[in-house]
Amino acid sequence: MAVEVKYVVVRNGEEKMTFANKKDADAYDKMLDLADSLGEWLQQAPITLEEEQREGLSFFLAENKEALAQILRGAAPQETAKKPAKAKSEKPAAILQAEPAPESEQQAA
Repeated sequence: MAVEVKYVVVRNGEEKMTFANKKDADAYDKMLDLADSLGEWLQQAPITLEEEQREGLSFFLAENKEALAQILRGAAPQETAKKPAKAKSEKPAAILQAEPAPESEQQAA
């Protein structure tokens, strides 16, 4: 019988993600804290976002905080490769519902 140690990030009694090491679990937990703070801050924005949109946007910004920091300093962000999803991830379904119009509609306008 093998023994495995797993680190589970739990929020409001709900398992969010499982990690093999404490460092990654702590980093994910901090990212979720940042997403929560950004979500609260976005509620004060002069535009109205639905809760799902606000959660998706705050999660995206927290997940890409290095690029956001570069942008806020006035530098162009460096492109980063998409990270593969680990174990079981629970990201918001949609960041923003808006999709660009197909080219045929853009040309007609």
